Amino acid sequence: MADKIKLLVAVLLIAAGITGFYYFAEQAALLYRVLGLLAVVVVSVVVALQTQLGMAGWNFGRSAVLEVRKAVWPSRQETVQTTLLVMAMVIIMGLMLWLFDMLLLWAVKLLTGQGG
Repeated sequence: MADKIKLLVAVLLIAAGITGFYYFAEQAALLYRVLGLLAVVVVSVVVALQTQLGMAGWNFGRSAVLEVRKAVWPSRQETVQTTLLVMAMVIIMGLMLWLFDMLLLWAVKLLTGQGG
C-alpha cells in the first residue's frame, strides 16, 4: 500500500510541475519554469525509486544500458555501404512500381475506350 501511495505522490508531483509550468507562463521566464519543472521531475523520480516498481524499472534500465554496450556496432564503411544499397533498392522499386502503374493505366484506358 505504501508503494502505491509513493507512486501516486510521484505522479501528482509531475502533474503539479506541468501545471505550474503553464500557470506561470506570463509571470516567470522560460528558464526558471524549465528549471522548476526539472527539479519537480527529479524529486518525483527520487520518490518513485523508493518503491519496488521504481527499483525494478531502474534495474531494467541499467540492464538495457549494459546490453547496448555489448552490441557490436557497424563500422562507418559498413554503414555507408548499407545506406547506399538501401537507397539504390528504393530507387529501383520506385521505378518498377511507376512502370507497373503506367502499364495498368494504359490497360484501363484501352479497356474503357479512352486510349488511342
